[in-house]
Amino acid sequence: MAKYSTLIVDDEKIARTRLRRLLEDYPDVFHVTAEAANGFEALELMKGTKPDLIFLDIQMPGMTGFEMLQEMKEFPLVIFCTAYEEFALKAFNTMAVDYLLKPVMQDRLALAVEKLERVNARFQKNHMEELLELMKQHTEPKKLISIPIRIGERVILIKPEKIAYLTADEKYVDLFTLDGKKFTTNLSLKKLEEILPFHFKRIHRSIIVNSDHIKEFRKYFRGTYIVELADENKTKLETGRAYADEIRELMSVK
Repeated sequence: MAKYSTLIVDDEKIARTRLRRLLEDYPDVFHVTAEAANGFEALELMKGTKPDLIFLDIQMPGMTGFEMLQEMKEFPLVIFCTAYEEFALKAFNTMAVDYLLKPVMQDRLALAVEKLERVNARFQKNHMEELLELMKQHTEPKKLISIPIRIGERVILIKPEKIAYLTADEKYVDLFTLDGKKFTTNLSLKKLEEILPFHFKRIHRSIIVNSDHIKEFRKYFRGTYIVELADENKTKLETGRAYADEIRELMSVK
């Protein structure tokens, strides 16, 4: 029987599915009893499940992971999962069991499992006050609200959920919205990959796609795929051979 009854809390379905799949490699350590898409749902689930361990996303809409911790009456062990490094995570690492940067990788999870074996429930209880105090001392990074696009003397703001995909050439990145419009930004594809939400995935060295709007995958040529989007233009994009693992992951959780 698994040692830790486990709750996964993350607003990204892809992230929850990926983490659950990784945890299946440790059946003697983790037993995932529930998943929650936000802090409110997690607090309700905890009343009945009383997990030993929580994998907790930090940046979630409505209630952040930190705010959720402040509402908790009982304190199981916590492993933070986050796409942001600006949270002074090394400091949090001294208070929580561990932290994992998203997307969570198997080798990094293995280190967290090793560390988990060296702590116990008393650890989290004794350090929770220090952890909550530490949270107050650090400002959370701003979540990307929109991408600024300069058009002549105007600057318009494009919300991420309106974006179907982005493509890069040598100098600029073109952004395509769901209604078929095209805009150009001077932000690099690498920078956009860092700041866009987790469901934006690179499928080619010059293409990032909003996976929430993928309609279909079709095998194409030598390990590549054609990705059809559910945008107004029914866009079809060819994936890069180097991104085969990313495509297989997307297909497995769609």
